Amino acid sequence: MGSVSLNVAASRRGGRRLSHLCSPALLNLLVLLSLLSTNLLALLAFLSTRPRPGPTTTAASVVGSHSSAISAQIAAIAREIDSSRMVPHRPADGSLPPELLLFLSPHALPLGRDARTGLTHMPASVAHTCFRSPSTLALLASFTYYAPHAACPRNATLQHRLVSKGCEPLPRRRCLSRGPRAPLPASNMGLDNRRWVKPRNDHEFLIEDVLRFSSASGKIRIGFDVAGAAANFAARMRERGVTIVTSVLDNAGKPMNEFVAARGLFPLLLSPAHRFPFYDGVFDLVHVGTTALDEGGAPALGLAGTEEALGFFMFDVDRVLRAGGLLWIDSYICHSEERRQVVVRLIVRFGYKKLKWVVGEKASTGSARTTMYFSAVLQKPARG
Repeated sequence: MGSVSLNVAASRRGGRRLSHLCSPALLNLLVLLSLLSTNLLALLAFLSTRPRPGPTTTAASVVGSHSSAISAQIAAIAREIDSSRMVPHRPADGSLPPELLLFLSPHALPLGRDARTGLTHMPASVAHTCFRSPSTLALLASFTYYAPHAACPRNATLQHRLVSKGCEPLPRRRCLSRGPRAPLPASNMGLDNRRWVKPRNDHEFLIEDVLRFSSASGKIRIGFDVAGAAANFAARMRERGVTIVTSVLDNAGKPMNEFVAARGLFPLLLSPAHRFPFYDGVFDLVHVGTTALDEGGAPALGLAGTEEALGFFMFDVDRVLRAGGLLWIDSYICHSEERRQVVVRLIVRFGYKKLKWVVGEKASTGSARTTMYFSAVLQKPARG
């Protein structure tokens, strides 16, 4: 067995020396010196280095620059409206109805002058296209002359003429609509029971062939037919369980909207020149008729049929179509090869997938000139 020796005296002497060295006064002095040195170093670092913008500062500066740019654009638009006198002021002869003037006149901001834009009044946000030509303004004035709380005047064609010119007749909201018209004739209203069901031309697709693409793009339940006339496309799609909303304008005095409603379909008084009043990505299918691409843009501004107007139209079609949905361009009449190239370039720019693509020619009646037709079924890509 081993033995253990404990030098108690030596350990007591070492403990006394340690307690003498670590006295409370000495420890307090060391803590005070460390605090002073730390604060002094932090102060020197703060004064000697320049602040560098971090991610938050950079983001704030970017947002601030965008806000300044938007404010400058709003101010420029307001100055342009004021300088061109697009918003009418009350004339001395009272040629414009008071309700129209109240609707379109600028209104003072409730908190006074805006510091960013410098505006003191807010101009009307709609109906500026109505003042591009005196004839359109005269139509709008005729449309808004009525007795409030009485029967609406029998000038139903005025609103269709205004809509076709890109002028939305909003102010007439306080008159009572009249009863239904006489029974609608079934003849000469554009009924067609064969189209999209039986083959007629190479450039006309059948509904069954297009619906086969829905297996890959998702089931088609609801769609939008642009400039659908008598809503024959909606009638054919209803037979297959698909709901179609049709934009309709009365043609040559024919009550097309009432005729479409009488068929149990949904008409929408809308010109292709207007922004579609639908939420983003709600349609599985958008069907574009023969002349819809040329009717886009703002006719009152002289933009109908231009490449810029076609771009705006396609942007709105792309907005209301869901990702994976189908865009059906049906028998678009290309009056020249240059026009067809414009449409093709625009489609390529949007990145749509080509599911079906046909270009055909048809001899014009009584003329040696041939008409070029373009039809396509395209699938919207999933972006981002």
